[in-house]
Amino acid sequence: MKHWIAAAALLALASSGEAQTVAASKGGRVDKSSFGTTKDGQAVDLYTLTNANGVVAKITTYGALLTELHVPDRTGAAADVVLGFKTLQGYEGDHPYFGATIGRVANRIAKGRFRLNGQEYTLATNNGPNHLHGGLKGFDKRVWKAQPVSVGGVPAVRFTYTSADMEEGYPGTLTATVTYTLTHANELRLEYTATTDKPTIVNLTNHSYFNLAGDGQGTILDHELTIMADRYTPVDDTLIPTGEIASVRGSVMDFNRSTPIGARIREVPGPAPGGYDHNYVLSHGGGVLAMSATVREPKSGRVMEVLTTEPGVQLYTGNFLDGTLTGKAGVAYQKNGGFCLETQHFPDSINRPNFPPVVLQPGRTYKSTTVYRFSAR
Repeated sequence: MKHWIAAAALLALASSGEAQTVAASKGGRVDKSSFGTTKDGQAVDLYTLTNANGVVAKITTYGALLTELHVPDRTGAAADVVLGFKTLQGYEGDHPYFGATIGRVANRIAKGRFRLNGQEYTLATNNGPNHLHGGLKGFDKRVWKAQPVSVGGVPAVRFTYTSADMEEGYPGTLTATVTYTLTHANELRLEYTATTDKPTIVNLTNHSYFNLAGDGQGTILDHELTIMADRYTPVDDTLIPTGEIASVRGSVMDFNRSTPIGARIREVPGPAPGGYDHNYVLSHGGGVLAMSATVREPKSGRVMEVLTTEPGVQLYTGNFLDGTLTGKAGVAYQKNGGFCLETQHFPDSINRPNFPPVVLQPGRTYKSTTVYRFSAR
């Protein structure tokens, strides 16, 4: 079976054009190839991680975003389980953050305003009346620098971006990194750091859309989801938290027991059109790497476990996908065609004193880790 998976991995490599191996050890390797040139003339690279089992992850320097992730089902057959595009031009166009690293602050900030050390800052309002995912040109639309590294003897790639003082309205020059490691336990490990020269706010995440049946293989409504959270943060009609931290027990928000995502999706309260777009307060509280969610796709048997050091996770069920975007498989992405589990501090935390703080001071280092672990049964 491993030989079959390895052959599939080589085919996946070949599909992206000529590649050069830039790191290898313990049966894993990193390959680098061109992913094209941006509209303003910046060269973009694609890094392909392959582990000893033939699992493949592809990440581009544009947005430090995950373009492909090939994992086996219960028979050993591999499929790409993330939504996205074949070309850089797709990612440069209008899309809902497929696979992207999100910053400087993930999720929403009410009315694009916050106060820090007595000074008010104004950000772009790019999601109705609110600021979303770093603004008009957030980290998802920047070209990052990349360097192959070794993490525990396993090949990895570290992506680095330096955000200038007042870029998108945020104070301080911020240097952010995200290191992608594909372990031989079939874990895609994302480790974030950030430092600043002035007080600022930071909340980094990855915005991959998953479909464990495979990219373009229908909806995710039959995926069985568990979230280790007894509480969530209700939202107003613009998807900004009200400040309340409410119990999920006995409601459509409760995923403490494995439940198909679509079982109660039409009953979800609030403005999200027929789906979830809510922050869950993880029971482990953050600060240590702990199990936070599991998802199983019943036909393939693929299982994804999510571990994170973050205190929250945003469940989003692709509510705004409407068939206008065509993905890698040549299939138009329909509503509920993918789900996101965005590990994070809570939305609008800077304006909610009772939420976990997102302020980063000079001399301190922001650190966050999220692991997506894959298996099949």
